[in-house]
Amino acid sequence: MQKITPTIKHLVIINAILFFGPLLLKMDLTNILALHFPKNEHFGFWQYATHMFMHGSPYHILFNMYGLWAFGTPLEQMWGRNKFLFFYFSAGIGAGIIYTLVNYYQFNGIYNELIAFGISPTEISSILELGKYNDQLISIPIERMREFYSLYNTPAVGASGAIYGVLVAFGIAFPNAKLAMIFFPVPVAAKYFIPLIILSDLFFGLTKYSIGNVAHFAHVGGALIGFIIAWFWKKNQFKIL
Repeated sequence: MQKITPTIKHLVIINAILFFGPLLLKMDLTNILALHFPKNEHFGFWQYATHMFMHGSPYHILFNMYGLWAFGTPLEQMWGRNKFLFFYFSAGIGAGIIYTLVNYYQFNGIYNELIAFGISPTEISSILELGKYNDQLISIPIERMREFYSLYNTPAVGASGAIYGVLVAFGIAFPNAKLAMIFFPVPVAAKYFIPLIILSDLFFGLTKYSIGNVAHFAHVGGALIGFIIAWFWKKNQFKIL
């Protein structure tokens, strides 16, 4: 078992404090630190960074922190603290921005449909706040209306976008490392395994077959930003002092 590096240890500690602290103190920091939709009253630009330290369940934080330790430790050993931190926050913030852009595109599509049906902006605001509407006046399928409400009201939490960036960087740095998962215990080289995971997220994000409330495009966004940075560094030996 590889020894945890200092930066990874500190990130894990901060995540643990922000998860267990509010539970023990019976505080809810969601409206302040989670990433909200830009038109939501609780949105703040700082949330692109702070949402990375918020998690929705013990399993959520456990898997993310395990991924951070397992794949981030070799990268910190190779890059050093400053370079790893720059990469980690770039991937996480980039994931949040891409996730927001996709949500904004989907939200505006439904919003424009409602306007076309003659629903006023004031009535749309009421729908988003109350989650109720007259289905006799709006012929949009209920699934689409639920999606509309969810896009506006459901904040994103978790370090998964940053972890996907770390995972991709690990694959670029160690393409022949053998990886396996609990539900697929056969070891597969990282250069094959990691693209399959990302393609799966893209598939679930595009087809809506996702199980649970998973921000697939945040995963894909983090992987994309991670790939761009890691590939550039590998090709140009770029260093941050």
